[in-house]
Amino acid sequence: MDITKNILPISEALYHLIVMMLTLGQGFHSMPVPTDIPMCTASETAQYRLTFTGKWTQAAFPKQYPVYRPPAQWSNLIGVTHSSDYHMWQRNEFASNGVREFAEKGEAWTIMKEVETAGERIQSVYGILSAPAVVGGTGQMNTEFEVFARHSYLSFIVRIVPSPDWFVGVDTVDLCDGDHWKDNVSLELFPYDAGTDSGFTFSSPNFETIPQDKITQITASFPSHPANSFYYPRLKQLPPIAKVTLTKIKKTNQIMSLPVEPTQSNQLPTGNEIEDKLINTPLDCEVSVWSPWGLCKSKCGDSGVQHRTRYVLMHPANNGAPCPLLEEERKCFPDNCL
Repeated sequence: MDITKNILPISEALYHLIVMMLTLGQGFHSMPVPTDIPMCTASETAQYRLTFTGKWTQAAFPKQYPVYRPPAQWSNLIGVTHSSDYHMWQRNEFASNGVREFAEKGEAWTIMKEVETAGERIQSVYGILSAPAVVGGTGQMNTEFEVFARHSYLSFIVRIVPSPDWFVGVDTVDLCDGDHWKDNVSLELFPYDAGTDSGFTFSSPNFETIPQDKITQITASFPSHPANSFYYPRLKQLPPIAKVTLTKIKKTNQIMSLPVEPTQSNQLPTGNEIEDKLINTPLDCEVSVWSPWGLCKSKCGDSGVQHRTRYVLMHPANNGAPCPLLEEERKCFPDNCL
């Protein structure tokens, strides 16, 4: 008896059965296709009001706080509404030339050309939005913009002034939730380093980073260098330096409304507009290294005293650790006594 003659028909029958089951699919549930990008199915467009609030105060960020030449302030806001396949900037990725020029100098021409090119090439950008600069560490700027299902994401960037290449912003925030638009979105903002300039302080001179680093978030312990203006080793996390609120605007009975010009208020919000208590970041005293020991002052044959000193680099603030002694003395015997 030839066994292979019996095996082949069984294998063929099993093969045809599997094919028939996959073809008909009756009574079987297919596994869902995994995706990290939810689809927006909102049928109508939506209009939002963006409110940027600076929270850069000397109480919250006392170390090297810029009070003049220039004082602490914010650049104008540059943003885009777009689809999920576009990024104006991304954490842990290299900054584009446009982001570099904006983060370092506040120049927006190149980044606008990049946005325009992306819109023409892959139709990923729907609109560009802007808001005026805030002259001060605190204050607000506002603007309005429109989104629709295919372009439901918002990204923007605001330069920290003064700084080497530091900025705040959001990357690809989705305003759509399934088949409807979110009513309110509120986000706290923290500083980022564009990775193109190696300065540690707000007023550092230009010092190009070669090779260029990736965009990284600045924290209370990173970069881990005492000269860093945001270095607060006693804190687990920096307080937010700014905040953005996105509020969906209710539609009126008007057929079409004129575009609203971006508005600005440099007054610190009061009353119910302040949601967070003022954060007073403790700043410990920082002192220099000791000087060399001075000359031993005494008569020949007698013990003398010599001194060394150090000076204050940073005075304490907000109940930070006080300064240690700035002068020490010790007994000595004079050398080369005649």
